[in-house]
Amino acid sequence: MVWIAREQGGLLARCAVVFEPGDPARTGRIVFWDPDGAGPPDVSTGEVGEADLATADGVRTVKVLRLPVADALPVLALARRLYGDGSTGAAVHPAAAYWGAAAALALQLATRGLLLPGVSAAGYDAWRVGPLDSDDVLRLRELAAAAPPEALATPVPGTDLLPEAAPLLRAFTDAVADTLPRTAAAEASTGRAAFAAVEPQHVPGLRAWAEEVSVGLDSGVRVSLRVDLSAPGTDTPGGGAPALHIVPRVHSLADPTLSMDAGELFDGAPNALGPRAQADTVLAVRRAAGVWEPLAQLLPVPRELALGDREAVQLLDEAGSRLRAHGIDVRWPEEVGRALTDRAVVGADLVPPADLRSFMGSDGTVGLRRELLLDGELLTDEEMAAVAGAPSPLVRLRGRWTLIGAGIARKARERDLGPLTAIEALAVALSGYVEIGGEQVPVAPSEWLLALRARLAGPDGGDELLEQPAALTATLRDYQLRGLRWLDRMTSLGLGGCLADDMGLGKTVQLIALHLVRQQHTDSRGPTLVVCPASLLGNWEREVGRFAPGTPVRRFHGTGRTLEGADSGFVLTTYGTMRLDAERLGAHRWSTVVADEAQHVKNPSSSTAKALRLIPADAKIALTGTPVENSLSELWAVLDWTTPGLLGAHGRFRRRWIAPIEAERAGPPEHAHTAERLAHLVRPFLLRRRKSDPGIAPELPPKTETDQLVALTAEQAALYEKLTREAMAAIRAGEGIERAGQVLKLLTGLKQVCNHPAQFLKEKHEGRAAGLPKLSGRSGKLELLDELLDTITAEDGAVLVFTQYVAMARILERHLADRGIPTQLLHGGTPVRKREEMVQRFQDGEVPVFLLSLKAAGTGLNLTRADHVVHYDRWWNPAVEAQATDRAYRIGQTRPVQVHRIIAEGTIEDRIATLLESKKELADSVLGSGEKALTQLSNDDLANLVELRSAG
Repeated sequence: MVWIAREQGGLLARCAVVFEPGDPARTGRIVFWDPDGAGPPDVSTGEVGEADLATADGVRTVKVLRLPVADALPVLALARRLYGDGSTGAAVHPAAAYWGAAAALALQLATRGLLLPGVSAAGYDAWRVGPLDSDDVLRLRELAAAAPPEALATPVPGTDLLPEAAPLLRAFTDAVADTLPRTAAAEASTGRAAFAAVEPQHVPGLRAWAEEVSVGLDSGVRVSLRVDLSAPGTDTPGGGAPALHIVPRVHSLADPTLSMDAGELFDGAPNALGPRAQADTVLAVRRAAGVWEPLAQLLPVPRELALGDREAVQLLDEAGSRLRAHGIDVRWPEEVGRALTDRAVVGADLVPPADLRSFMGSDGTVGLRRELLLDGELLTDEEMAAVAGAPSPLVRLRGRWTLIGAGIARKARERDLGPLTAIEALAVALSGYVEIGGEQVPVAPSEWLLALRARLAGPDGGDELLEQPAALTATLRDYQLRGLRWLDRMTSLGLGGCLADDMGLGKTVQLIALHLVRQQHTDSRGPTLVVCPASLLGNWEREVGRFAPGTPVRRFHGTGRTLEGADSGFVLTTYGTMRLDAERLGAHRWSTVVADEAQHVKNPSSSTAKALRLIPADAKIALTGTPVENSLSELWAVLDWTTPGLLGAHGRFRRRWIAPIEAERAGPPEHAHTAERLAHLVRPFLLRRRKSDPGIAPELPPKTETDQLVALTAEQAALYEKLTREAMAAIRAGEGIERAGQVLKLLTGLKQVCNHPAQFLKEKHEGRAAGLPKLSGRSGKLELLDELLDTITAEDGAVLVFTQYVAMARILERHLADRGIPTQLLHGGTPVRKREEMVQRFQDGEVPVFLLSLKAAGTGLNLTRADHVVHYDRWWNPAVEAQATDRAYRIGQTRPVQVHRIIAEGTIEDRIATLLESKKELADSVLGSGEKALTQLSNDDLANLVELRSAG
């Protein structure tokens, strides 16, 4: 297939279009021409030539462009779409739109599997559309009647007459059908390699086989099976059940509205099915007998067939399904009821547990049993017994005969389905279905489960009377208070959950508030363990100190780490440390375990995820802005940790949920029910709020600024201390301008060390050549930036990353390129025109990460596409930083802006940040000129400022 650009497709859509049939059908051509006499547009594909076409001035030779059907389909689809748009419809020729509608219909028929192999008049392999039902025939007739004259402009040979639309339309749908199934699957379904070949294959010897398989498309018939009672509506003599027999009914394929019983056809009754109807009916019945052997008794002259009990049960169950799969409908008598369905009842005999929290967390079980319903009404135990012991497929229920298949009879006998765990019972109550023997059976929960389901599936809040704890030194916004109530509700029931708010909505403060609430109750009081990336340790410690002052907080990280005395407050550790000390952490009693940035455990087979599961807790909470990044397996991994058993084992989850959802995505939207049922199941355990949600964004400030602390790596710490020691010796020995220069050199060097050792050591990192020094794992800032960008890009956000050093920007550019993250870099050497192009690319959403030199891009740019701004290093002048932030936070910005300032913990950056935050007025006056003000500090004050301090 030749790819045609949209612009070229738009030009072709302005042309009139006709179809030239071919033999085989896929060799037909779509012809584009201009009724006004101009030639077709000059495009990069197709065959330019001439054709004799009927115009308003009679038949004349015009210039045309011919495209194969496969290449023309995208153009026709575009024409159909544009024609429906009132603003552009006038630019599309009605004939192009008409054949676009024909292409859409042909593709719909092919998607439904209505494809039959055949041999063309010239002896070539060819797929055709069929068999069609009456609705399909009606749609073809209506479309043929709507054909504009220009769509039929190929005159009948030797005349000036236009061809009939219906046969030409049918030839076109066959051409589309012949084009599509040229794959290995076509060979597998037919057993003939010719029907998978793209090039025409001359196979006249397959004609008889194809006619037998297809039973003739244009003049053939199809057969359905009607099941009749021997004495409809009455009992047979002696009180037994009436007998059943099959009556074959014959339907025209050319016009499915024409049909008659096979007995009438073979008795010589007048018919409109054609001269081959009897022979074709025998072939159709022979094919049906190949699907279900008892139908062979209808041959050689199909009339009627009495059904024994065994055959009737087969036809009710697997035989009927197989016949329908082969296009043979089975129609049962209307006077017998077949609306017998089953459902499962869970927890009907269980006394509601007094302590739900204990019950949900224990090994308690909930009973599960099956019930049958007739037309939606529950059967009694006596009626269930009658169905279970029925000697024939007809059972008398409530005054009418009801057909009973083997499956229903078996279900009536197997009523006790065994116990479920408490969490499994809750899962089936939420989803509404339980899997029994691979079948999804509707569930009717007991009253106490219904009440629990209503409590969990209600609004995202919990106890409306719960207010934020008095010890919290913050005022929770409404949505944050609802989040706290949800967290409290889940944990008080002994259940876990995933708080999946967008970045910047305050997951940390909600979790801190939950800890304070749990300390108010004896049964939930205890320490909270937070497992997070190393880059977030400082942020957690600072936030706890800010929002819960007086609450103990310690780091379980680095050498000499201990849990001695960790009986309250917060304990912070990293995923790496947790992996090493899982056994030690697991032996400690935790009220709550929190997995921050829980996407780190989205791979359930990873050592990190396995280690996390070794740490028991009364409550488990996952925090992440991206609960599902790539697949539903990630969602399973998170929720299976927070609430084990809810989604079952991973293999079962794949079979029960992932596979059906993926299959339904490929089908019509109205059949996509599995994803909705999964949503009902997981929604109570996953609180997801976005900035764009009603009631969320209006409460947010237009700009949220956050200082995010990171620890230096061992390499950074060694470089920092060495540089400080050597530089301070030189500074103490210097005077005047020389000393000031040494101070500025020290400050610059320290900031470069904090950024990345590669910048300070002046390593070469331009290009993608092999052998370059590695960048990952050497900088706390770079690790945090990776975390931020992963979350931002997963949320379809856009980010500005500012640094005052072009060299650092180039290092980031190389690192992100290696990670496959699209970026662009603007610095002082960027030409004005390119600068404008880069801004436009970013604003158009073509690249999510914009790296900018602070000095070159801190003013004058409108970058409102960004909803995040990262200051990788500090300018130490608040006004300069504010100007840079305002590239995104300005008129035209429609989303809240998150500003992230990355600060190396325990370094000069940390002390300057504290000064900027706590002494704003003094900072503005002292640091208004940036680093130059620091050259006036005494040696002791300077040493105190630059000293590397422990982050413990």
